[in-house]
Formats: sequence, C-alpha cells, structure tokens
Amino acid sequence: MRIVLGELPGLPYLPELPGRGPGADMIGRAAGLLVELAVALQPSGWRFADRPGRDTTRARSMLAQDLDTLEEQAREYEGPFKIQVAGPWTLAASIELRHGDRALRDPGAVRDLIASLAEGVAAHVAEVRRRLPRATILLQLDEPGLPGVLAGTVPTASGFSRLPAVEAPLVEDGLRRMIEATDAFPLVHCCAPRAPYGLLRAAGAKAVSVDAALLRREDEDTIGEAVEAGTGFLLGIVPGTDAPLPAPKASLSRVQELWRRLGFSPRVLAEGVAVTPACGLAGASPGYVRAALKHCREAARVLRETAED
Repeated sequence: MRIVLGELPGLPYLPELPGRGPGADMIGRAAGLLVELAVALQPSGWRFADRPGRDTTRARSMLAQDLDTLEEQAREYEGPFKIQVAGPWTLAASIELRHGDRALRDPGAVRDLIASLAEGVAAHVAEVRRRLPRATILLQLDEPGLPGVLAGTVPTASGFSRLPAVEAPLVEDGLRRMIEATDAFPLVHCCAPRAPYGLLRAAGAKAVSVDAALLRREDEDTIGEAVEAGTGFLLGIVPGTDAPLPAPKASLSRVQELWRRLGFSPRVLAEGVAVTPACGLAGASPGYVRAALKHCREAARVLRETAED
C-alpha cells in the first residue's frame, strides 16, 4: 500500500495479493463479498455451498485486514482511488454449482449471483468510502472471462465440452445491474483478446481497461466511437511480470500510433487515457512492481508534455 501511494499519488488503488492463498485470489476475494450465497474451495475450484465455512471466512478476513491497512495508510487521501472486484460473468464462468457444473450454465443461478454480488459490492464500496472519506471511489469490474462467455468458449467443469454462448443483451444487462448498484465511477477491465468495447460502453462503463498489445485493427472504429463519446481508456503498456523496461516514450509508441490512425490529437490522448500495467502485477517481484508503477507515472508525464507541445 505504501508503494502504491508513493509511486501512483494521482491514482492509487487497493492492491490484491493472491499469493497469500485461497480467498486472496480474484475469484475467492469476490466470492467473499456475496450476500446470502456461500462458497467453499474444492479440488476443482470454488463451488457454491450450503453455508459459509472457513474458506468464506478466510476470504472476508483477508479483505478486512487489507481495508484496515488501507485506512491506516491513506485515511487522509483526497482524490480518485480505485478498487477492483471480479465481474459477474467471470465469476459465473468460474464458480461451480453444488452438483459440479459451472454457474454460467444455469440462468437462474446467474441471476442470483448478479443480485448477490451487486449487493455485496455496494456494501464494499460504502465501506471503502467510510475509511477514505475524502476520496472519489472508482470501481473496476475485472472481466477477463467476458469474451469467452460471449463466444461460447468457456469449458464445462469436465473440460470435455464448451458452455453455450450467452446473448449479448443478457451480458450487457448483468453488467448494467452491477454498475447501477453503486454510485462509484464505473470501469471494466478485460485483459483477454476481443474485448467487447461497444457492449461495455452500453452497459454504463465510463472507462475501459485493456492490454494495449491486444488491440486489433478491426476494433478501431468502436474504440474511436467510444473516445468521441467521452469513454476513458486505461491502456496496459507495461509487462505484468519482470521484464526490461524501455524508455517511457518507447512504451507509448503503440498507443500514440493508434491515436494518430484514429485522427485524435495528442491532447485527447493525454486527457482520455491512463497508462497501466498490462494485466496486474501479481506475478512480479516487489522491486519490479515499484519500477513498473514508476514507469507508468513517467509515461503519463510524457503524454502530458507531448500534448502541451
């Protein structure tokens, strides 16, 4: 938390540390927020259970400890502050029903999960706001599984088949319910190929976070429309695991070239884009984490200076 506040004073966030074990991982951490739905860890992964047990308790305990640390380190912080939680579709594609199939297969289970998660995330946002009374809360829904849900490529629990694709209007509605459950600034992160930019914007996301290396030429019209509509972008330009880092200007070349093709000025790029790691830093060493966050901050400075020239 001290590293984040020191290296990203303009947009800090609550770190996730999945290396601590089950319940600190993306799925277990979000499952711990569910209201009136319990989960338990099985050899195959997370599964719905009849009542909360030690796995749910551990997930909630670790999050509570993180919030205590957050309050201790950042209580007087004033400005935008980001928290993140696994989105409903990635959660539905990951948690199993009691009989072993993924929740995504059962529309009723998906509806219950979305309602439960929306209520739990709203309470979580309220708790963070209580601990950081001067901050403006940004809520990031992590949806790496979303393209697979839409394309029908999510494997069944056995791995021998694929679950049917979910229709785009249903996916959009589920995301909208999550976004409308709180008054936090909503953004969606999708570090998988074929992120559905138009759907995310229609669902109410005011910003989209993606890996810049996965941007495709066929997405450029949709991205341009989103930029013109005022949608912000968090573009991952820094590797998420230890790697040599070039000069910040070199890291920006892909993004700047995209903006030139779209016909937008450097000022629009500086005002509408934040630069980030590609997809989290859970696999990075502590030293690289500090270097990567510093690299993002310096790259943002280059964007601002370019816009002023």
